[in-house]
Amino acid sequence: MYWLNGHPATDIALSDRAVQFGDGCFTTARVLDGHVQWLPAHIARLQRGAAALMISGVDWQALTQEMVQAAEEQGQGVLKAVITRGSGGRGYSPAGCLQPTRIVTTSLYPAHYGAWRERGVTLSVSPVALAQSPLLAGIKHLNRLEQVMIRMHLEQTTADEALVLDTSGMLVECCAANLFWRSGRRVMTPDVTLSGVDGVMRQHILALLADHPDYQAEIVRAPPAALAEAEEVFICNALMPLLPVNAIGEWRYQSRALCQTLIPYC
Repeated sequence: MYWLNGHPATDIALSDRAVQFGDGCFTTARVLDGHVQWLPAHIARLQRGAAALMISGVDWQALTQEMVQAAEEQGQGVLKAVITRGSGGRGYSPAGCLQPTRIVTTSLYPAHYGAWRERGVTLSVSPVALAQSPLLAGIKHLNRLEQVMIRMHLEQTTADEALVLDTSGMLVECCAANLFWRSGRRVMTPDVTLSGVDGVMRQHILALLADHPDYQAEIVRAPPAALAEAEEVFICNALMPLLPVNAIGEWRYQSRALCQTLIPYC
């Protein structure tokens, strides 16, 4: 189902800046028993994205209600909420854009996530590197061309997900998930202040680990070789929510201790 500014719709104005420039941001949430999981976190994420892009005038109350209503109608599945700058003027200048556009869509839950949670996943290192862009890093903006290219290359392999580096060769994330790994009590996740997405589940896991007596979370800039000595690797997003990694190339991981500890709280 598709809703545009609160009304059922199947198309959008060609002049909308989402079409012209990818000018907006989005979030993707799980719908469970008619409710949007982590709804306040998803709204907060959209608000951070809109602020970073200097998109003002969003009716957040209306969007929240639209997401709630769409989830009630969907029952189980996936909800995506998009904010665009709207339409107005021409060229790059946002002058004349007076009303942001709200888009809410729902779809079925990916059936393969359940199987992946049971058997674990394999990662391949993507040949597509993410550009460093501190201005846009962390937010989920509408320009996903890098992810499209990552996915296209991934589909030429037998791996389940792609391990993605930035242009300096540092770990960032996966194509559609954040990355964590554990060595002893140390739990590490890549810094996403230069590139990548600061996902809702990533934030939640870091909050869980902040006061955990057995583990110490660290945000690091590290090369792929850091994963060679890891005891455990897992990936996460708001839908998965956590998936254990079995292998990255020749590296193999047996432990699921931390993943299994976290799953009941995710």
